[in-house]
Amino acid sequence: MTGTKKGCDHGQCGACTAIVNGERINTCLALAAVHDGASITTIEGLADGEQLHPVQQAFIDHDAFQCGHCTPGQICSAVAMLQEGRAKTADDVRELMSGNLCRCGAYASIVAAILDAAGMADAKALP
Repeated sequence: MTGTKKGCDHGQCGACTAIVNGERINTCLALAAVHDGASITTIEGLADGEQLHPVQQAFIDHDAFQCGHCTPGQICSAVAMLQEGRAKTADDVRELMSGNLCRCGAYASIVAAILDAAGMADAKALP
């Protein structure tokens, strides 16, 4: 699998985010042996065959990436964050996604994509 990216190696950028047992983790800080037998989902495991996950499709629809280096981690983090059910507003999304950095500054589009995928009304009302 080549989707998960190596970023900072310090758990600060989120480029390596994967979903382990339903929770988002920074894989650069994870010892593989600790997760033996765990359910691990990377960007490659989100689509259902040719059908993209709604967050993946929303990232495309909102052009929520530029260089693409952070995109797999952003998407995995967003999927797990939405499953947590704590994001109710654009401000919630911004706060809950703050561990995923984008070198290109595509944050407005990333937040809009996540809100759209979640079916939140304020997806189009971002500054």
